Amino acid sequence: MNLSNNFTLHELTYSDTAIRKGMNNEPNEEQINNLKLVCANILEPVRANFNSPVIVSSGYRSVAVCEAVGSSAKSQHTKGQAADFEIVGIANKDVADWIVKNLDYDQCILEFWKESEPNSGWVHCSYNAVGNRKQYLKAQKIDGKIVYSPMG
Repeated sequence: MNLSNNFTLHELTYSDTAIRKGMNNEPNEEQINNLKLVCANILEPVRANFNSPVIVSSGYRSVAVCEAVGSSAKSQHTKGQAADFEIVGIANKDVADWIVKNLDYDQCILEFWKESEPNSGWVHCSYNAVGNRKQYLKAQKIDGKIVYSPMG
C-alpha cells in the first residue's frame, strides 16, 4: 500500500526487532492516516527539496516494539506520527535545519548527532494534524541516559 508517491506502508512499518521477536507491528486505520500525514508533510517535501531518496529506518512502532528497542510506550512512533530517517550523502543537521526553517512539524530531533561527524545519528521528525509544537532538539546519551536539549 502506498502512503504517498514515494513511501509505502511496508517501508514505514518495517522492523527487524518485530520480525526477530515475532511481534505484531501492524498499525490501525488511525495510525495509517497519521503515517500518510507524516509522508505528505515531512518526508515528501524533504525528498523533493534534496532531490534524493529518504531512507526511513523507523516509522510506526507498536508499543511492544517501542519498548523492545528501548523507546517509550508514549513515543509518537506508536501513533504513526513520527519517522526516523537519513539521506545518503547529506549531513543530518542540514536536513533537520531545512525542516525547521521550511516545514510545519511537531518535533525535529537530531538523534545522536555529533558535530565532528556530519552523518552521525539520524533525524527524527514528527507531525500532528493540529497543534504542532515546533520543537527542535538534540538527543545525546550522557552517563547511560538519553538527554534531550534544545538546538540553537
